[in-house]
Amino acid sequence: MRRKLKRCTRCVLPETFPGITFDADGVCNYCRRYRGDAHLEKQKARLRRKFDDILAQVRGRGEYDCLMSWSGGKDSTYTLAVLKERFGLRVLAFTFDNGFVSPRTFENMRVVSDNLGVDHIIVKPSFDLMRQVFVGSAQRRDLYAQKALERASNVCTSCMGFAKGIALRLALERDIPLMAYGWSPGQAPLSSAIFRGNPQMIRAMLQATSGPLRSLAGEAIVPYFPTEAQLADASRFPYNVSPLAFLDYDEEAEVEHIRKLGWQRPDDTDPNSTNCLLNAFAIQSHIEQMGFHPYALELANLVREGYLDREEAIARLEEPPNQKVLTEVRARLEL
Repeated sequence: MRRKLKRCTRCVLPETFPGITFDADGVCNYCRRYRGDAHLEKQKARLRRKFDDILAQVRGRGEYDCLMSWSGGKDSTYTLAVLKERFGLRVLAFTFDNGFVSPRTFENMRVVSDNLGVDHIIVKPSFDLMRQVFVGSAQRRDLYAQKALERASNVCTSCMGFAKGIALRLALERDIPLMAYGWSPGQAPLSSAIFRGNPQMIRAMLQATSGPLRSLAGEAIVPYFPTEAQLADASRFPYNVSPLAFLDYDEEAEVEHIRKLGWQRPDDTDPNSTNCLLNAFAIQSHIEQMGFHPYALELANLVREGYLDREEAIARLEEPPNQKVLTEVRARLEL
């Protein structure tokens, strides 16, 4: 019989997570380093003030105030609603169609964008290109640095690389001063919740994502990333913001809010995704490659910061994948 995985008694990080140690009470070193809710709230208050200052600078500067990277999942949908309803921004929503977006998600985006009154564009590369990238990502462990793989699978990191590259290119082409993402508090460290890169930083970030993709698909990836000419003027670089990292976050209240806008939870995705059919395959590949669930760190952070019950987090990590969806995805990838 398979041995039960040892987990931190306070969060949910497993014994297989890189660099983890446990004390005599079974508490991991990540929990022991946690500085507490008071420190967290102080940081969040500082970021909320900074966000207000940025909005005062960028509002009304161009055709759109903000480009929202919208996956159609619950967190990005709620972020889109907050930016439009609470902050009154002129938002252009952008979706990267990786070929595995749930049909329910497309319907959600159609209804929600109409109800919010936001413009929405979808960028869909050829499926042959996506298949090449996803199969290569599932088969190679050396594509990305280990730190990146502590937060997401190879497959998801490749997908996010495309999405971020396209988003930056769109923002530069349209002179949009703010780029927003729907990362949950467990996904977005406060240290990176708001930043504006310089040319050296942006080029390094792009190389970290475009380099591995180029090794899988060659020059076919070029149209999905900014050109050198677009990167030449640092004054046009947009701010990057993950609002859910520093605003109030309550998953149940969030879902209730977006339901009123017409959003419905898909019934064909795994427990850790509300938009993508590929996610279960990406999770399985990551566990086989790395020995731990790619959502372990995110869910551990949510538990540690009081956003999620430990039992619910463990249930999400241990729920078996939908074999029907896995079989269909593998067939589409020709595996």
